[in-house]
Amino acid sequence: MSGTTSTSDSSARFGTFAALRVPNFRIYLGAHAVASTGTWMQNIALEWLVLELSGSPAAVGITMALQFLPMLLLGMYGGVVADRYPKRTILLITQTLNGLLAAGLAVLTIGGHVQVGHVYVFALLAGLVFVVDNPTRQVFVNEVVPGRYVRNAIALNAAVFQTSRLVGPAVAGVMIATVGSGWAFAANAASYLAPIAGLLLIRTADLIRTPPVERAPGQLRSALRYVAERPHVAWTIVLVGVVGTFGLKFPVVLTAMADETFAGGAQLYGMFNVVLAVGSVAGALIAGGRTRTRLRAIVLTGAAFGSAQVAAALAPELWVFFAALVAMGAVNLAFQAMANSSVQSWVDGNVRGRVMSLYMLAFVGGTPLGGPVVGWITDAFGARVGMAFCGLVPLLAAVGVAVVLARHARAERRPERAAAPEPLPVQ
Repeated sequence: MSGTTSTSDSSARFGTFAALRVPNFRIYLGAHAVASTGTWMQNIALEWLVLELSGSPAAVGITMALQFLPMLLLGMYGGVVADRYPKRTILLITQTLNGLLAAGLAVLTIGGHVQVGHVYVFALLAGLVFVVDNPTRQVFVNEVVPGRYVRNAIALNAAVFQTSRLVGPAVAGVMIATVGSGWAFAANAASYLAPIAGLLLIRTADLIRTPPVERAPGQLRSALRYVAERPHVAWTIVLVGVVGTFGLKFPVVLTAMADETFAGGAQLYGMFNVVLAVGSVAGALIAGGRTRTRLRAIVLTGAAFGSAQVAAALAPELWVFFAALVAMGAVNLAFQAMANSSVQSWVDGNVRGRVMSLYMLAFVGGTPLGGPVVGWITDAFGARVGMAFCGLVPLLAAVGVAVVLARHARAERRPERAAAPEPLPVQ
């Protein structure tokens, strides 16, 4: 009995971390860990800086909206670039630009000249880089690891991103309280040296290159038709879009919960992000151990995320809120990892960049709508109502998708029953 258990546990561990067998992926993941830590430091510092400068959660929502507005307007063009040009070269350019933008914001903030308008401009410029950078990073993993490891590699990327959330917010909270937000921006600028070095160190001979797509008219329309013809892909993207637009407005609702509901400051807000990350890491690792995922599981985890966020909004005590944040993080990252890896595995390589740009357009493109709406609700009705809204909308969307899928399944079964021969009468 003990030998069987040991073998089973070993297999589970092997499956969860299988992609680490690939040397290029180890380099890529290590660099990603450093850059992600800097990104979380900057996110926390940026959100708190805007709140300090403006005194309004709505201004935090506007900052998020500006950051993702370019994705809403230009999102699918980033996927065209990812399909058409060498992905490693694109990432070297975008990571350099991100580092320069962070350095510029650091200089303004440390010098005491930063205003809300400067932050808005920074958010917009960072959003323009994001249009190309994000879909390229999403599909680049298919060149770094063999196909059998892609699902696991995506989950490990998500796990590392969330693990860095354990370090980044805590460090940012200390830096904000001691030396100020500007030094968190400076640290993020320095962290971009890691992905640049990592991309240069990757063995290009070992990359599994996707043939570039030649320039041709109608490439965006053809990608949209491709998705429309595959309902499992289309419904996954729809649900991801609703969750991204209304469910993931943590900078708005968590800053308000820390400030208004629990009478804390930047350090409590940083702690909220740390607790959320604990659950997120667990959720990503659980998703990474799966070899395949059905659409039903994606819908169920989407509904669970909405339910967990409603429970967090209603939490009467701080420790109950922390427990709900752990649950939120787990089901949120399980949902994201399963949806992302499933869509990538369901589509062909020559259209993957455009499909993933549509995926990211749905995921973050709605932020210019969702950010200000959630900010207004939070300002007008309080932090708890704003957070409950962020949970109810994904929950209702998941229920709606489940109903549509159930009706579609029944409609498909009717012709089969009609075509079945009548049973012979019993003599």
